[in-house]
Amino acid sequence: MTRRYNLYQVDSFTKEKFTGNPAGVITNANGLMDYEMQKIARELNNSETAFIFSSNSNEYDAHIRFFTPTNEVPICGHATIAAHYVRAVENGLDTSRVYHKTGAGILPVDIIKENNDYKIVMTQGKIEFGNIIDGTNKQELLAALNIKESDLLENYEIQIVSTGHSKVMVGIRSIEALNTLQPNYDKLSKLSEVIKCNGYYVFTVDSMDSNILIHGRMFAPAIGIIEDPVTGNANGPLGAYLVHHNLIKHNNSLLKFKAMQGEAIKRSGVVEVEVKIENKEPVEVKVSGNAVIIFKSQLLLSD
Repeated sequence: MTRRYNLYQVDSFTKEKFTGNPAGVITNANGLMDYEMQKIARELNNSETAFIFSSNSNEYDAHIRFFTPTNEVPICGHATIAAHYVRAVENGLDTSRVYHKTGAGILPVDIIKENNDYKIVMTQGKIEFGNIIDGTNKQELLAALNIKESDLLENYEIQIVSTGHSKVMVGIRSIEALNTLQPNYDKLSKLSEVIKCNGYYVFTVDSMDSNILIHGRMFAPAIGIIEDPVTGNANGPLGAYLVHHNLIKHNNSLLKFKAMQGEAIKRSGVVEVEVKIENKEPVEVKVSGNAVIIFKSQLLLSD
């Protein structure tokens, strides 16, 4: 018997094809086994592929699982944008709120219909501030990134932060240094085992564009991602980090900013970040962006 799956390639955080962050999406994943999803993700070789399963609960509208070429991960920003964009297109959705079950819990996603197209707003998971990376681990990290202590932004602690899938926040002074980074991926992978975090988000506030607050690059070689073009699950927790450490001015209720990523690898895209603030602390993070379908195909699997 042949099983047929709807397979899409989608560029997220952009409206221009072949930019932003590519994700695979299978919209009718029911019946796929774990090993099959892993093989499909490896074959597509995007940083993540999203598999949409139908809901068997009234608590959520869809169950989505995310795989890198080597691992399943709890949640992924750009693949969430891609999955819900395609789901909205397939189902002709109007502006609405849906809920998806993920490895980071059941979370809301807002579908905004505008100009016969869609923008997707993802509410991220629980904000968690992890270890500050210092001492030997900090020296190992600087060596792995091939940067010096003097390249770092003052008062920006190197810290693990999560809104569902943790990242190490590394603030550096200059956009030039950011765009010429040449990390040692083996060293980064080894350090990931020690610090129990696989993603490194190197960012700067050195922006020439008044509309863009952050420029960044994200490396996660330990899970098969040498460099991720545009990362919702890095820029979201970065927003929480900026509020928590009081690094950016805000009105004590909401911080909104745009981050650009992917320029160094010629796949630039823009993430819009919103951080809800109570008592000077971040309490909820949303990331939003556009998407564009590159191709739709059918995957045939034989039993």
